[in-house]
Amino acid sequence: MKQKPKLSFWQIWNMSFGFLGIQFGFALQNANASRILQTFGADVEHLSWFWIAAPLTGMIVQPIIGHYSDRTWTKLGRRRPYFLIGSILACIALVLMPNAGVMASAIPPMFIGAGMLMIMDASINVAMEPFRALVADLLPSDQRTLGFSIQTFLIGIGAVVGSWLPYILAEWLGISKVAPAGEVPDNVIFSFYVGAAFFMAAILWTIISTKEYPPGEFDEEGDTFNTEEEHKGLSSIISDFMHMPKAMLQLGVVQFFSWFALFSMWVFTTPAVATHVYGLSPTDTSSELYQDAGNWVGILFGVYNGISAIYALMLPAIAKKIGRRATHAVSLCAGALGLISIYFINNPDLLIVSMIGIGIAWGSILAMPYAILAGSLPARKMGIYMGIFNFFITIPQIINGIVGGPIVKRFYNSESIYSLVVAGICLFVAAFCVLFVEDKDDQIKTNKIA
Repeated sequence: MKQKPKLSFWQIWNMSFGFLGIQFGFALQNANASRILQTFGADVEHLSWFWIAAPLTGMIVQPIIGHYSDRTWTKLGRRRPYFLIGSILACIALVLMPNAGVMASAIPPMFIGAGMLMIMDASINVAMEPFRALVADLLPSDQRTLGFSIQTFLIGIGAVVGSWLPYILAEWLGISKVAPAGEVPDNVIFSFYVGAAFFMAAILWTIISTKEYPPGEFDEEGDTFNTEEEHKGLSSIISDFMHMPKAMLQLGVVQFFSWFALFSMWVFTTPAVATHVYGLSPTDTSSELYQDAGNWVGILFGVYNGISAIYALMLPAIAKKIGRRATHAVSLCAGALGLISIYFINNPDLLIVSMIGIGIAWGSILAMPYAILAGSLPARKMGIYMGIFNFFITIPQIINGIVGGPIVKRFYNSESIYSLVVAGICLFVAAFCVLFVEDKDDQIKTNKIA
């Protein structure tokens, strides 16, 4: 069996560069979707329900895309056709979402905005899922931690720019940050336009600069496409799910608590900061001070993404010293402390300190589970299993989406800050669980040393 050749730093950079654009768009969505929906009339209790659209579409789309990308071979290769299709659809949704009010002649803009959120997330998932598989496709096992770390670094940079853009346009370029009730401010609308353009450009860079290996050239099983499996479709996906590797199931528990926490953070940070730190009423969503709180949350999200980008470059060295599992556990604990600390802060500037811990956890969440998982997956099923692994990301978000809003409304008296505290506790649970995950690459390394 031929061994995959090691790639240079810049080859790995180019294959992951499209993720910079994906995360640019994803960050705009994460930092601004809640306030856009509240602008269109959504109550804080209902925010998590609208956000269910994102993980629900991801749960459906990613395994299907993974299944068919494993069995695709065109002039663009195996994964790159999906990058292109997903990016085109996502860019259209980015342009339309903040303009939902303009399009609402018969349907309330809140529902149009939620529909655009669903379309955007489905399209981002079409583009994003094959990127995980591409790293595992092209890199030998001893370069995978580096590959996912570079991918995480680029994700962090894209997220910083995407999160900060509304603030930059308002405070540095003087674009209006206020608008009449029921309308999205210009600084947010223009941010989504810029995000769409950058998203497309970054994806095209990866498509042009990266070449894929033909099917079977480096597959461990030595085959190309299994024509019998090609025609099974859904039944094949279900069969692969039922026979998932042990490490994937163990990591699934870690992912469940991690992404339950992240969903709470993305949905409730803006209302939590507005009410707990800025002292606003939960219903005060049209004032300039609320827009300031929303813009500041964008800056904070940019900070934690920037920290994750820096930390990602340190992950290979840390993992080499203490192992992947311990690295991920320590990182998750840092995130837990960051989330819980928000409760004790009443100065917006000090929230930057909380973001340091969150950034460390985010950097590890984006890299270490995939680096651990890749060593347990058969090469010819890399795409489908990366897609199935997404179940453990989307299911906790869906559950949180169903119960999170009502809990905030009825048990926390609309005080969203308590949702962030519970999110911190969930990260502590995830940190404990990761210590019991099987990591085949680490075991192989240990055996060689022994």
